[in-house]
Amino acid sequence: MTQLRMTPMIPHHLTSLVLRLQRIWLVMLACLVMGASARAEITITLDKGNFQPLPIAVSDFIGTDLGPQISAVITNDLKRSGIFAPIDKAAFIEKNSSPDVTPKFDSWKVINAQALVTGRVTRDPSGRLKTEFRLWDTFSGQQLTGQQYFTDPNNWRRVAHMIADAIYSRLTGEKGFFDTRVVFVDEQGSKDKRIKRLAIMDQDGANLRYISKGDELVVTPRFSPVSQDIAYMAFGGNDPKVTLMNIETGQREVVGNFPGMTFAPRFAPDGQKVVMSLAQGAISNLYSMDLRSRATMKLTDASAIDTSPSYSPDGQRIVFESDRGGTQQIYVIPATGGPAKRISFGEGRYSTPVWSPRGDYIAFTKQKGGSFSIGIMKPDGSGERILTEGFHNEGPTWAPNGRYLMFFRDAGGSSGPRLFMVDITGRVEVPVPTPGFASDPAWSPLLN
Repeated sequence: MTQLRMTPMIPHHLTSLVLRLQRIWLVMLACLVMGASARAEITITLDKGNFQPLPIAVSDFIGTDLGPQISAVITNDLKRSGIFAPIDKAAFIEKNSSPDVTPKFDSWKVINAQALVTGRVTRDPSGRLKTEFRLWDTFSGQQLTGQQYFTDPNNWRRVAHMIADAIYSRLTGEKGFFDTRVVFVDEQGSKDKRIKRLAIMDQDGANLRYISKGDELVVTPRFSPVSQDIAYMAFGGNDPKVTLMNIETGQREVVGNFPGMTFAPRFAPDGQKVVMSLAQGAISNLYSMDLRSRATMKLTDASAIDTSPSYSPDGQRIVFESDRGGTQQIYVIPATGGPAKRISFGEGRYSTPVWSPRGDYIAFTKQKGGSFSIGIMKPDGSGERILTEGFHNEGPTWAPNGRYLMFFRDAGGSSGPRLFMVDITGRVEVPVPTPGFASDPAWSPLLN
């Protein structure tokens, strides 16, 4: 991929608005004009029951015909996050704002735009795309941040995602998640003759391409936390194969061909190991594999089905599902093996646990009666919260900032699975566009 270069935009003011974030998602400073100007701090948090998304105006970037397209991608990213409420451009009083000119803030305040994005897209003499933007606080009249990006014109969508990340980060104090990709299992055809291929796309559904041919069954793709490599299971012969693939080069490597059944390989935080479940008869246990030496280590030894392992972000623990207590529940063990501690105790059966990149939550699938739910709990099992439920929801995967989950939902009948995104409050739930049915999503780390 062509290298992107980013440089800061110099603010027009000597001081900038300081945003403090302490257990909150969004902090803004507003200027209240009542005779003389007086500042008051406005705090918006997703934990509040009356949370309202922040009104923000994203003006069309001036310069080239790519400007409005970049603005549209930024607007879509911010809207899908659920934190921002982009204002319809038809309401704009001041149009085609230049990033070199201080906006007429009264024109933006009157339409209730609390934040404003302006920008420009040009080409330098070498043909590279130069994209610049500024983020403004309309009530204080100050620039909050600004950047310049230089890249190949084909990367214009990535630039838009990077700008959306910069806006998200500046206003929340959290890392963004827009400049990411998702690998998933694309499903085409009737239910009894469905072809499954690995596919990859931007997190908003754009730039989709297929990375397997459909000549073998592929399941459970998983991204490396530190690279653009994925691990997945391929069923092309008598035995399932643990396969590594580099997304950029397409190079594949079989790292394990085990007798019996293998399930759900997942990377360690440093990308040097994978942990998986190997079946032996009616039971399965967890094993780790060093990707350099190919040495394996047995981590559990129970007369049960232990599967779906996931490392904690510090690499010290592994969460997994097991029926060792009689029903499917969630357990935690040291990463080197040892006694297992059960952490799920609610009604129903728990499966597919995945540790958040932040370490603060474990996501899971829960089946109770005829309903499948996606939920989260703290690593000690406390604070269980259901985010969404329905006929069949499964396979949660975390965004790299630990604030959003993607999963697949099957409505039953003659339909098939589709991808959805939900935030950790459960307030934001949006579909993720794919060309057909889709399952087993895995979210990449940030690309930039």
